[in-house]
Amino acid sequence: MPSTAQYLMLSGTLFAVGLIGVIVRRNMITVLMCIELMLNAVNINLVAFSHHIGNLDGQLFAIFVICIAAGEAAVGLAIIIQLYRLRGSINVDDARSLNG
Repeated sequence: MPSTAQYLMLSGTLFAVGLIGVIVRRNMITVLMCIELMLNAVNINLVAFSHHIGNLDGQLFAIFVICIAAGEAAVGLAIIIQLYRLRGSINVDDARSLNG
């Protein structure tokens, strides 16, 4: 079984990839997927520390994060669809101004 340090390395790598994707990418769907990747990295941390400590609090928080991520994905995709209908593009730069 992998050690806690190995889980933390995996989580750190996933979080870094997600953060780089949020900073570098301009497609809103890709940015949304990178945010989900970052949330999954946090879940790995929570479960790894929960297992290391020996209680279920981290796993409970991970379930809450999964529920919040599902809601965030639904609302985020709805916003992206409406932006595409309004502007014809899902580029992050096109969404910076609120005027039509």
